[in-house]
This record gives sequence, C-alpha cells and structure tokens, in this order.
Amino acid sequence: MDRGSGDALTAGFGSSDAGDPARYRPETGCAASAERRGDLLLASAPPAERWLLIETNRPWPRVALEALQYSSALADDQPVTAQGVPTDGGRPRVRAAGLGAEVARLCAELRCRPVLIRRHGRTDRDLPRRWALIDSRPGSESIRWGELPTDEHVLKVLAGTDPGTPSTEPIYLVCTHGRHDACCAVRGRPVASALAAAYPERTWESSHVGGDRFAPNVVLLPHSLYYGHVTPPGAVAIANAYDKGEVVPKSFRGSGALPPHVQAAQHFARAAGHPTTLDSLRPSAVVPLAGSRWSIKLTTDMTELEVEVESHQITIDGQMTCAAQPPGVVRQFTLNSPVPTPKN
Repeated sequence: MDRGSGDALTAGFGSSDAGDPARYRPETGCAASAERRGDLLLASAPPAERWLLIETNRPWPRVALEALQYSSALADDQPVTAQGVPTDGGRPRVRAAGLGAEVARLCAELRCRPVLIRRHGRTDRDLPRRWALIDSRPGSESIRWGELPTDEHVLKVLAGTDPGTPSTEPIYLVCTHGRHDACCAVRGRPVASALAAAYPERTWESSHVGGDRFAPNVVLLPHSLYYGHVTPPGAVAIANAYDKGEVVPKSFRGSGALPPHVQAAQHFARAAGHPTTLDSLRPSAVVPLAGSRWSIKLTTDMTELEVEVESHQITIDGQMTCAAQPPGVVRQFTLNSPVPTPKN
C-alpha cells in the first residue's frame, strides 16, 4: 500500500527542522498560522505502524536521537581490561557510528517510529528508566515495557533479545520538543500538564511525532491515533473517549497505522454519520484508481461502505514549521462521491 508522503519514520534523526527561540512569538508561530489559515487536519497522521519509546533524563537536542550515547566509546568486539586497555595489544577501535544513527537505521528497517519520552514536571532520577515497544497495526495492537539500564540496551530491544513485559495500559504522548519546533513546547506543555493530572501513569512528554503546525499534538497508543490543535480540556476528553473505545472526530488527524487515503476515507464516513468507535470502519479492500484516486471499502458491524477519495498537492503561502520558509506544499483529500448515510 502507498504510505503517502508523510514524515519519515526516522523523523527523530537527521532533521534540520527547528525554531529560533530568540525570535519565536506564539502568535506568529507555525501552529497559530495554520489555525488562522484553517489548515485541514484530516488524513495528516504520518506513518507510524510501530513505535519505540526511549525514556531519557538528558535534554533533547534538535535531532532527538542524538541524545542517545554509548556507555563506552570502544567497539563491543574488542576485549579490554578494566582500565579500558585493549587486551590484544592493538589500538582502541572506536565505534563506527553514533548510537542515534544506529537506532534510526534499525527503526527504519522495522518500520518503527523512535521517540524520546519523559514525565511531565520534575522526575525522580533514581527510578530506573524504561523503554516501550508498540505495535499499532490493526488487529496486532500491543504494548511491551522494559527497563533501560543503558542507552544501547535499545539495540537488544530492537533485536528481540529483550521481549519486555506486555501491558494493557494505554500510553498518551504529548509532543513538547521545543528544540525541534518552539510551537511544540509552548503549546504542548499545558496539554501535557492537564493530561498528566488526569492520567499520571499513562502520560508522557515526547520528542517530535510529526506535524509541527498542528501543535499541540497528542498521540494515543497502541492505536497510533493522532490529534492536533488539542486544548488542555480537549486532551482529557480525547483520553476519556479512548478509554471507551471511541474516536473524537474534532481535532482527529487519523491513525498512523493506516495509509493517508484510508485515513481520509474513514474521515468522510464519520462525517456522514457512521460510527466513531475504534473498531468500526475497518478497511477491507483498497483499490488504486487512475490518477491520485482510491476506492476503499470500509466495513462496519452493520454494512460495508465504498468510499472514493482523491489527493491533491496544495501550495500554501505560509510556514509549515517555525523554521521553514514559505511557500509550503501539503496534501489534501477530497471525496469524489457521496457516502451513504447510515440506515436507522
């Protein structure tokens, strides 16, 4: 299936996208500008079939994964003494690449989105750090947690040698990655505060999740549900609905576990009055048509819908991020034929 042109799976590494705090003004930031323009949220969730969450107490640099560090600068395959002197008499062999680059490479191979996480507010640095591996693919949703003794332990997690412990508790991410884009921090922190007050164990601040202009961004796991322009009260309402197995159409960007054209088809079906439950509107068939069009069959408990959508590249005379220069190009979807309304 076409995954569209959303953010790269390794968006936490190698991005040059960042705001300048010295020049930043909330009212002129990319998120406020997007709200004034009325940028559409629908079908804007980037690809996120799997997630790797890495807890760290270090400050997050602009390129988030660069915060990860090997506990030793020497290569693992060279035996050394307790003082770090090679026992084979040779010169110390330094690791060929940084840990962040290696994690990004492995995550790209696994179609996994890596992000750094931290608790909102002050944290107890004596508590063990944790990692989480999330599968968001429909029908395979799962969460596994484990302890993180060193940053490089995530390599064992990605290799499958540390399976972690399954969890049924949802995870709520709020992007507050200010060095990536100032809007994410300024707008995201009040949302993280409200959500953490209501759900302290489920809520985490996160590094970049995609879509700076839609800040504050909230992601609900394991279903990889993206919400944008979320208010503090709205975040709690969204979490409450998720607990009941419901999607809140307002501010919903889509599920990163689904291609953008399927996200769009679900949006138009919900707008026509079809169910907003998590398990409704399941894609049973996706047929590419001529041009940038798709015919998508969505299944509910009561019926099957056929929805035809078309994507368009739109040029916007405005900032896509606080660092980007206008104009920007975005993808938007239109409905090519009416969606039948539900039968009573």
